[in-house]
Amino acid sequence: MNATKERVAEAARAILVGEGADAVTMRRVAEMVGVTAMAIYKHYPGREALLAAVADRTFDELGEDWGTKVPDGDWETRLMCLLDDFLDFALGRPHLYTFLMTDRRDRARRFPDDFRRNGSPAFTRVVELTEEGMRLGLLHPDDPLETALALTSPVQGLVQLYLGGRVGLEEDDFRALCARTVRRNLRGLRA
Repeated sequence: MNATKERVAEAARAILVGEGADAVTMRRVAEMVGVTAMAIYKHYPGREALLAAVADRTFDELGEDWGTKVPDGDWETRLMCLLDDFLDFALGRPHLYTFLMTDRRDRARRFPDDFRRNGSPAFTRVVELTEEGMRLGLLHPDDPLETALALTSPVQGLVQLYLGGRVGLEEDDFRALCARTVRRNLRGLRA
């Protein structure tokens, strides 16, 4: 990737992480990079294309590290490590999480089609672990994609409430609530 293009995307992501997507403007990114706003258009046709590039790159980076903390642990331990990875991301970079997971974007990945084509590197790890759980007889045989969604959606909902100030717990207590929620869901999904 061209060095200027790379710097532009990194500057956009830095603004997004710190302040949210609405704060990302071509002018602001250009000031950070030390180029004119018009120079950015040589690399990205517009703000939406720049933000889409940031989203794609971020999902790829997340997918590389997601679920690698305990690669040899038992099935449930690896599932809970995926939860930890998700919470580390969502709580550690809430503006980026909101942009990727809840903001409306033209090129946002859509369930189910994009997810069936492995369009979400992080979610694909959950689906793969769900398929493994079914093969091992730990989970009821079912649609792995929908089962993975059933495992992850309650925690995503809790994160939305937490980030919106609707859950009055300290972070450690909130993480424990999320873990208990996943384990409750697992009881209903176990074979």
